[in-house]
Amino acid sequence: MAAISWQTATVTALHSETPRVKTLTLLVPDWARHRPGQHVDVRLTAADGYQAERSYSIASPPMDEPVIELTIERVPDGEVSTFLCDELVVGDRFELRGPIGGYFVWDAAAADPLLLIGGGSGVVPLMAMIRHRSRVGSGAPCTLLYSSRTPEDVIYASELETLSSRDDGLRAIHTFTRAQPPGWSGYARRIDMAMIGEVLEGTGRMAQAFVCGPTPLVESAAEALVGLGLTPGQIKTERFGPSGG
Repeated sequence: MAAISWQTATVTALHSETPRVKTLTLLVPDWARHRPGQHVDVRLTAADGYQAERSYSIASPPMDEPVIELTIERVPDGEVSTFLCDELVVGDRFELRGPIGGYFVWDAAAADPLLLIGGGSGVVPLMAMIRHRSRVGSGAPCTLLYSSRTPEDVIYASELETLSSRDDGLRAIHTFTRAQPPGWSGYARRIDMAMIGEVLEGTGRMAQAFVCGPTPLVESAAEALVGLGLTPGQIKTERFGPSGG
């Protein structure tokens, strides 16, 4: 298999999703169509030649190429995420390579119900799946169980609300672990086995499950899914942990 080459991406738009999260719209002229769930490596090079690399999930659906979107969470003191979120302007360029990854991907031809479980910025590759499902008119029922600290931390909040209101089989279920909106009657704790079990009642045990987020969430959710009757083959996970940012 040939190595994936580095390419030059040009920033065409910037959009703040939350106070700590920004979406970059990039033009990548030689981009090869990706699959929902894949990621890219980003490489920044300083004037003195110092380089730093990080991996970021692709947020956009495949059919938008050669334009892709990356949604970046600013990591305090992170040398790459702080530059991408705070310093980057439209017209800037940097290197990336991809698409990368063939395991944590969803095939729109699949008819099985889709259960997506995400925490924080772990929603990004799941959003690529949701957007792709919508764009191709997939009839597969889809449920997103999404954990955020507060309502202000929900990435893609308004888009998720719009897509969920179309009555095409998409449900977005939120849980807020630190603060909830006034009058909130939904979940207000970390994702656990009981919560996943309740969500599965509306999804079914034939679901294909994708779990992405911090390592503790991913491990506990995957264990809960198996305990609730899903086979390991029905569950795909992607995790992230502390890094240099």
